[in-house]
Amino acid sequence: QISWISLLVLGYLFYLLLGAMVFQLLEKQAETHFRDQFQLEKLKFLQNYTCLDRQALEQFVQVLMEAWEKGVNPEGNSTNPSNWDFSNSFFFAGTVVTTIGYGNLSPSTVAGQIFCVFYALFGVPLNLAFLNQLGKALNAHLLTLERWVQKPGRAQVQCQFTILAIFLTTGTLLFLVFPPLVFSYVEGWSYGEGFYFTFITLSTIGFGDYVVGTNPNKHYIPVYRSLAAIWIVFGLAWLALVFNVGADLMERYLQLKWHKSDLSLAEGDTTKLEDEPEQPRIHIPS
Repeated sequence: QISWISLLVLGYLFYLLLGAMVFQLLEKQAETHFRDQFQLEKLKFLQNYTCLDRQALEQFVQVLMEAWEKGVNPEGNSTNPSNWDFSNSFFFAGTVVTTIGYGNLSPSTVAGQIFCVFYALFGVPLNLAFLNQLGKALNAHLLTLERWVQKPGRAQVQCQFTILAIFLTTGTLLFLVFPPLVFSYVEGWSYGEGFYFTFITLSTIGFGDYVVGTNPNKHYIPVYRSLAAIWIVFGLAWLALVFNVGADLMERYLQLKWHKSDLSLAEGDTTKLEDEPEQPRIHIPS
């Protein structure tokens, strides 16, 4: 058991180190390019508008950054829709209890921040209990489907594999394949960006670089973000089951491989002992 836990810890650390190296390789050069390009754009702006100096420009950039941190989109004007109407507030409440936390919007008042703490304190366990019951309901439907699919003479493993394939295919279509088409049409994203947003959201990673209903140049229906929040809830339940199944299969496979290696080592030692000739015993008289 200790050897298995050590193997799991080492594998986990190795996976983190591998991810760090790959992300650094892929993103660091692009970040340097964008940083240099931004500095070049600021120099061009100062050259075109000589009435401004660098300090004034930096102050204006700071104002833009503070506005963005407060959830105000610098694009557009004061006629932009509010981030705290009922639909957007409903969507934000969903991101709190599901622990997605995009980061593009957060309470700015002290009262709102304190309420958010206690709202999450009770809302996160409530959300977990709700998702647990929703997962049990999905599992019950899967068992019903398994009994319907299972026929006399058909192996149980084959039936379970069929049900798992149906579960994965249906959920993938409903929660990962079709939603990006809708988001691409409404938000103007590419399908790859929509798929990226879909998975990052349902896995509760929630970077906040892509969020639905935040473009001030687009007109959204009032219930758009509320419908997106409902989709998120059911998608979370489905993907959580997928992650649980994947983790269980991975753990069983690794434990089986580790157990087989231990057995092979033990059998090798036993064979070695059997091959060795028996040594003459020395009798010590009393």
